[in-house]
Amino acid sequence: MNALMQKTQKVQHADSDLLQLVIFQLGGEEFGVDIMAVQEIIKMPTITTIPQAPEYVAGIINLRGRIIVVISLGKKFNILSSEKNDDYKVIVVELENQVIGMMVDSVSEVLRIPSTSVDPAPDIIASGVSSNYIQGVGKLDDRLLILLDLRNVLSDYETEELSQLV
Repeated sequence: MNALMQKTQKVQHADSDLLQLVIFQLGGEEFGVDIMAVQEIIKMPTITTIPQAPEYVAGIINLRGRIIVVISLGKKFNILSSEKNDDYKVIVVELENQVIGMMVDSVSEVLRIPSTSVDPAPDIIASGVSSNYIQGVGKLDDRLLILLDLRNVLSDYETEELSQLV
């Protein structure tokens, strides 16, 4: 019985060393967010624009009776997204007790990577994303994944501003 408990502890420890990420594309770059922050991923719905909203706010959607603000990560990060297509997705996440949608070019997979394969974010990232938003860079074979720190994607002021839109 003791050997079984040790094996179980090793498996639990191994799982805690893995990051489970939702991988998405934005302007030709691959990004990842912790799957625990993601409530759901939906096809691009009809978005209602909001007059005088910040430029990065795409608008609002009705998600099963709940009004949710959708932000364009491409505009927020100043990354040119691909031309509008059917692959656009909205990743619904909770930030600071507020549910928002993040519009991305596409979502490709859910991936597990070892935490040891994540390096701290360099000061300057080639894609132009401020290092404040970046938790680290994951290395996986010949791929680099920019891991977003969702807590820093929106400033306190921006979070308050979004809460006033709905």
